[in-house]
Amino acid sequence: MRKFDRVFVIVLDSLGIGALPDAEEYGDKGTDTFGHIAEKMDLKIPNLQRLGISNLHPLRNVPPAERPMAYYASLRETSPAKDTLTGHWEMMGIHTTKPFKTFTDTGFPPELIAELERRTGRKCIGNKSASGTEILEELGEEEIATGHMIVYTSADSVLQICGNEETMGLSELYRCCEIARELTMRDEWRVGRVIARPYVGRKKGEFKRTANRHDYALKPSGRTDMNVMADAGLDVIAVGKINDIFVGEGVTEALKSKSSVHGMEQTIEIADRDFTGMCYVNLVDFDALWGHRRDPIGYGQEIERFDEKLGMLMKKLTERDLLILTADHGNDPTHTGTDHTRERVPFLAWSPSLTGAGALPEQDTFAVIGATVLDNFDLGLPEGAIGRSILGQLK
Repeated sequence: MRKFDRVFVIVLDSLGIGALPDAEEYGDKGTDTFGHIAEKMDLKIPNLQRLGISNLHPLRNVPPAERPMAYYASLRETSPAKDTLTGHWEMMGIHTTKPFKTFTDTGFPPELIAELERRTGRKCIGNKSASGTEILEELGEEEIATGHMIVYTSADSVLQICGNEETMGLSELYRCCEIARELTMRDEWRVGRVIARPYVGRKKGEFKRTANRHDYALKPSGRTDMNVMADAGLDVIAVGKINDIFVGEGVTEALKSKSSVHGMEQTIEIADRDFTGMCYVNLVDFDALWGHRRDPIGYGQEIERFDEKLGMLMKKLTERDLLILTADHGNDPTHTGTDHTRERVPFLAWSPSLTGAGALPEQDTFAVIGATVLDNFDLGLPEGAIGRSILGQLK
């Protein structure tokens, strides 16, 4: 018999809480996204504080709560990765054993670029690892003048294509990305995501990326916990880039977000609705705007904006609701480079109906999240899925 009618799973994209034991193998020894942000500014996060974030992970000038409201634990990622796709898939039961390809140091192979140019009819410029804003400043004017397309990557397993909405057009940008997705299904070029990066503006200093980004991800390698929920007639509402990450698998309703603040506003509106199932939310700005750009102050201010909206959401939740806060990897803005970082992530679980709270043992996989949600609805894991429920520990 289910405890909760609605479960809200909110992913604070990249908000890690300290290096995993194998972090040194990834070049991430000593990383601590949340902790290092707190060292750079005096965070004002009263709602996270009262839930118990500082009880879970010490933060400078954010004292632990005397009586934390939530159950809390740290989660380790069992998949050998530190990217968005793998982290979210693992939350929903998928254990990825073969990491996706990255082309950070070399750019994409000449054979792939040549085939992409032939299929799209457009010359590729860029072809290197770069910040999305920096490469626009470097090549945006050339792209507009020539009709070439900007192709670039990052430390993630991604192929990204920039296109000006007013000159190239969204439909043409999406067409080129669909071709790139088809090409990168080949094992030797297999990336986790192809991302359309539309922008507006006509000259340096004026370029701005728009909210019409579209991710072309690989389909999950097996049935996910979301598929089980949807097949059982439950609602699976995806907010932000969740629908893109899972290519719609197991999603019954999808809402795109313009920003992380907007994503929380959408979630607050969803809390006013009558549904049974899960609302799964990704808040990407922590990662995209601040982590990759190595801006700890901007990141901290984003956490504060989230905390304000979190308080509003908590007031909407009833005794039949469960709130889970977590992250998918780290992105320490004080670390070298611009890559994600291999870190533990937080797990905070709260409901107005829970009479207990406090520390839970560290978990060795993100998959406890999906397994716990399934257990709540008296559903079993799909074949091949990992994870075990900790619902019974939430009293």
